[in-house]
Amino acid sequence: MARVTVEDCVEKVPNRFELVLLAARRSRAISAGASITVDRDNDKNPVVALREIGDSMVEVDELRQDLIHGLQRRVEVDEPEEDNMALLMAESEWAGVTQEQQPRGDSIIEVSSDAEPVVVPDEEEGQTEVE
Repeated sequence: MARVTVEDCVEKVPNRFELVLLAARRSRAISAGASITVDRDNDKNPVVALREIGDSMVEVDELRQDLIHGLQRRVEVDEPEEDNMALLMAESEWAGVTQEQQPRGDSIIEVSSDAEPVVVPDEEEGQTEVE
């Protein structure tokens, strides 16, 4: 049964090394609990994975992307677009303006609407914060 399955799979994935990698990845996914798309027929997970690839029941490109993502050591981070970067810069400039307008000295912090305001001395004056 496995020999016929491999011959069917070589038509879908011509490189046998890549076929082994893809089938192993799919077999591990089946072992982890992924649903199978063909009848098991008392076959083990690697044979089921090969049968799925041979019968085109799973997307080979999707398996390939999953394999590549799983083998990557360094994941690329998407950089924000220029419009988003301008928005972020504007927010940071606005945050700087609001911090400059905050009065120096003791700060008043409200714990809740029912509680009295608590005075917390600033750290710049060498006093410790009261919590």
